[in-house]
Amino acid sequence: MQYFDFRSDTVTLPTDEMRKAMAQALVGDDVYGDDPTVARLEEMSAKLLGKEAALFVPSGTFGNQLALLTHARRGDEVIVGDACHIVMHEVGAAAVIAGVQLRQVPSINGSMSLKDINRMIREEDIHYPDTGLICVENAHSSGSVVKLSEMKAIYELASQKKIPVHLDGARLFNAALVLGVPASQIAAYADSIMFCLSKGLCAPIGSMLVGEKAFIDKARKNRKLMGGGLRQAGIVAAAGIVALESMVDRLVEDHEGAKYLAEKLNAIEGITVLEDRLDINMVFCKIRLNHLTEDAFVKKLLDAGIKVNGSEDGEFRFVTNYWTPIEAIEKLVTEIKQILEAK
Repeated sequence: MQYFDFRSDTVTLPTDEMRKAMAQALVGDDVYGDDPTVARLEEMSAKLLGKEAALFVPSGTFGNQLALLTHARRGDEVIVGDACHIVMHEVGAAAVIAGVQLRQVPSINGSMSLKDINRMIREEDIHYPDTGLICVENAHSSGSVVKLSEMKAIYELASQKKIPVHLDGARLFNAALVLGVPASQIAAYADSIMFCLSKGLCAPIGSMLVGEKAFIDKARKNRKLMGGGLRQAGIVAAAGIVALESMVDRLVEDHEGAKYLAEKLNAIEGITVLEDRLDINMVFCKIRLNHLTEDAFVKKLLDAGIKVNGSEDGEFRFVTNYWTPIEAIEKLVTEIKQILEAK
């Protein structure tokens, strides 16, 4: 059976062009700096974001945690939004790897109040940890995009306080598309940026950590410490090059698909789409299952050839990507409607 997968854009498969590039990639030992394909991907990434250097890392979580380890000292405090990926879905790694404390700012769909951030920056006091880093996330995993003006204000405040800013830009290019600006304009308001190659861009593995050369040099050593020093990594970096060259501009199709899906789901009795979080390729909704258990609902869709996750905090999330064409969306809507209307 052919399956359509709406669980996440992490489930994307490499395109035929990527598989060909991977098979033909020139490789070398990247720990020694000998892999020309990795070097090219890193140069492309730095140039694309207007920074001095970049580093290929195994995953987005790895990239975020590497940034925390490299920016902050053990025992420092890191200011983050209370619903950000670093807090919610990175297994408490900040405490284990960087040994830092996360100070959580109340947020609404990824947006944090500048007043709240300023209030949480520590003053000099023998009893207080130092504020070592501020983290922002754009696009946010709530499905929202943070305004450029908000990022600019946070960065200016951080610069005044001599605190670096890290951007979790796992879906950076989705955010750039919504904001109508090049990714470099978002990156201008952060000292380091992580973005994923393996979500909507369809590469099978990898993320990039981007920043100034001195920071990336330090991060490269910390990457080795964390076990992320890869050898002939050009095989997977080749797919990342194709992703940046040919997959960024087509993300608009994923956004359009999500909006179409939201419109169709909203027309089904018992479904409420959260329309204030429809910026990117995600549809969040609440579904009244009536007589059905959640497990049974997910199983019925799976039996029909559709993969979805169960709810989180009472919300279902459906994610569109390169491999969920319009016919997949139509099938998802039809199957959900039939399941909910069944006696």
